[in-house]
Amino acid sequence: MFITFEGGEGAGKTTLIERIYEELQQRGERVVKTRAPGATAAGLVIRDLLLHHEEPLSSRAELLLYLADRAEHTAKIIRPALAEKKIVLCDRFNDSTVAYQGAGRGYGPHFVRTLCHFATQDLEPDLTLYLDLDPEIGLDRVKKSGMTKDKIESEKILFHQTIRAAFHAIAKSEPERFHMIDASQPPEVVFQKALEIMIKGRRC
Repeated sequence: MFITFEGGEGAGKTTLIERIYEELQQRGERVVKTRAPGATAAGLVIRDLLLHHEEPLSSRAELLLYLADRAEHTAKIIRPALAEKKIVLCDRFNDSTVAYQGAGRGYGPHFVRTLCHFATQDLEPDLTLYLDLDPEIGLDRVKKSGMTKDKIESEKILFHQTIRAAFHAIAKSEPERFHMIDASQPPEVVFQKALEIMIKGRRC
């Protein structure tokens, strides 16, 4: 089963994935935890260029770098793990590119979705958990964490509001795959809700 985790900045994806990963391991499942961008050797270089490099990138270069990372990630980590019948937990996948570059950068969700299909050879998640949170709350969480903001986190609030609206549009168009969880709730509540959705999804 291929499960992706999506959300805006500060929504708590990393914390949730770690808890789900530990829970599945304790249950004896064969599970892989991965992230985008940056899961492969090439991906680490791409991640640095995208999020931390001082020289600014054009929006076209940004989109194509995310797609290059996606192609490597899918071919070298995700598909091999799925072929071995493992559960794959992935921090961000195509929906993020559709929301951030398709809507946020203005290239159009449908056009970017087509490029994502090319990069992944049409691989789609079986289930997606989206942590929904007001961008202002999320960015405040990032600030309070004391971590230095990356390039995406440093964008203006309107950009992040546009991303959230794009994720909501995906949820409306694909309700069977894409599930929204209120990320303003305590982490334990978010974890239990995510687990409930996952268990139900495996039974279907």
